[in-house]
Amino acid sequence: MPQPQRPQRGGPRGRGGPGGDRGGPRRRRRQFDDDNKTPLMWQPKTRLGRMVKAGEITTMSDALKTGLPLREPEIVDILLPDVADEVIDVKMVQRMTDSGRRVRFVITVAVGNSNGFVGLGQAKGKEVGMSIKRAIENAKLNIIEIRRGCGSWECRCGTPHTIPFKVTGKSASVEVTFKPAPRGIGLATGDVAKKILRLAGVSDCWAFTEGKTKTVVNYAKSVFDALMKNAETRITESEITKLGILQGSIVAAPPTPMTPAPPAGGPQPTEG
Repeated sequence: MPQPQRPQRGGPRGRGGPGGDRGGPRRRRRQFDDDNKTPLMWQPKTRLGRMVKAGEITTMSDALKTGLPLREPEIVDILLPDVADEVIDVKMVQRMTDSGRRVRFVITVAVGNSNGFVGLGQAKGKEVGMSIKRAIENAKLNIIEIRRGCGSWECRCGTPHTIPFKVTGKSASVEVTFKPAPRGIGLATGDVAKKILRLAGVSDCWAFTEGKTKTVVNYAKSVFDALMKNAETRITESEITKLGILQGSIVAAPPTPMTPAPPAGGPQPTEG
């Protein structure tokens, strides 16, 4: 008797077929312009993205003040073209299964423009390179706008070089407290906090920590939690004026043209 043929499962074999070895179509990677790092063929999917592409929002401060969720990293690429990233921690996680040992990587990345904006993100995957890219995108989606000023009683210079007031952040057992420092002290903090504060644009700061700070991920999260409290704390107008508090990026004033000095002997007589 002829054997009945089994029905084929799925579609044609291959990378793009629904029943292929990899299952489903391949993901299309984003293409960026090499000059300004903005997407070439970006089609926004959110209301905030459409407003940014239409030119209704031109600064990152205005984008955060709208209250709309930030779900597209291309928005940060356009509004903050000078944003930089720093890999905080790379952790390898191994799991033993029936098919063998599986290795995954957990990446923690901080981003910022060194002028009032900073973000922290995490991602995990099988490859380090792709995990770092996803962590950078997640950090851009978590970007915040911090306050800077001169809150140290030893300084009172009025320039935004440190944090304006004391803040405390906590993650698991790690608790970090930041206090304003006078100008010239620098960042008296640990290496992890120093990287994040530099990306945020803070030049001088005292730091006091408790807990197991060798856990780099919790240390970084506690630092970011303190900066989030710095951005969310309510302050009065009198305190803003007294401490010289500025929020977000500081735009440098254009240089004033120098007028030529008059000659030493006074005005020269003109020839008639």
